[in-house]
Amino acid sequence: MLERQLIEYCSPTLASIKTANMFTCSFEKEEMLWESVDDWNRQLAEKGIFLSVMRIRGTMALIYVCRFSSLARDMKQPGAAEFLRQCGYRETDPVHALGQLRNKLESQEEFPHEIGLFLGYPPEDVEGFVENGGACCKCVGCWKVYGDECLAKKKFANFKKCSRVYAEQFSKGKSIERLTVAV
Repeated sequence: MLERQLIEYCSPTLASIKTANMFTCSFEKEEMLWESVDDWNRQLAEKGIFLSVMRIRGTMALIYVCRFSSLARDMKQPGAAEFLRQCGYRETDPVHALGQLRNKLESQEEFPHEIGLFLGYPPEDVEGFVENGGACCKCVGCWKVYGDECLAKKKFANFKKCSRVYAEQFSKGKSIERLTVAV
């Protein structure tokens, strides 16, 4: 369980070119979901990858896949901690902040806009999205860009290429463990 989704939605994170990804998956039994997440955490922990169930709605789970080292670096970017504090976060270290994000996701239907910071989006793009209500962006790719359009387009192209290459390699029998870059 989760193998296909990890390749389809998380290749840039597995390749260590993106901080994190999220995806929704269905499950039949909740205990099987938790077992699968635990299994993947055991297999990928030494490579710096962490999976977390962020919320469950019926038979659908929102799964967050990240590199804590990258998330910790992202949280130290200028403006990131202050923006999170403005969004009600008491702590900005990754473990506590993820717990607060999980609480928000469980208690709200809408995704909190600061989620972009947890996915490795530049703080200026997350802030720009909030300030502009999602309008007036420079371009759209994996996120709406309000800051450095040229850099964002390069990242989008890298993410797309990575996903294509990982899907090809996976279809040829290469395991997720072999495809995951150790950091």
